[in-house]
Amino acid sequence: MAAALLIMIAAGYCSNRMPFAFFKGGTKVTHDLVIEQMRAVAKLVSSEATVRDVIVYENTWYGSTKRSLVVVTGRLLAGIDLGDKPDVTIDHSAKRITMRVPSARLIGIEITDMTTYDERGGLWNPFRPADRDTIQRQARAQLTSAGSTLGLLRHANESAVQLLRALLAKDGYTVDVTIRGAPPPAPPG
Repeated sequence: MAAALLIMIAAGYCSNRMPFAFFKGGTKVTHDLVIEQMRAVAKLVSSEATVRDVIVYENTWYGSTKRSLVVVTGRLLAGIDLGDKPDVTIDHSAKRITMRVPSARLIGIEITDMTTYDERGGLWNPFRPADRDTIQRQARAQLTSAGSTLGLLRHANESAVQLLRALLAKDGYTVDVTIRGAPPPAPPG
């Protein structure tokens, strides 16, 4: 009897110290790469802004409310699409290059971090994957709106003009770059 008790104590001690493989939990991550479309692009990213925004998500269903507070950080890329047929005239005798390029637009939104600080599901209204998808879409929309507020496109137009002038002003050529659809700049002074 004492031997059986001693064996049970030893078995309990060993099971706590050396858990068996089938008792272990774990995380397994798998991934598959899917390429939907690949194409050539000619885009000049001329401005980049890193923005942070706070998203408060709230959804009520039959008096049960779920809430989430998420802070999202993203990188906004703006520039011109050179594939949109810029007008280029080269006068070799006068050593002058004249370009009219399309106006800058938002080229990309990259969400670099999303941190959830509070998430509460309702009694009859728990969080589901669709709610997180909605928060992701809201984050992208708010970052896009922030880009407009910051004057990112105006800065991208100015930067694109400077970059193209510096890139093309070789061998004594003068480069004039204007933005299609943008008002002409005010004369200095």
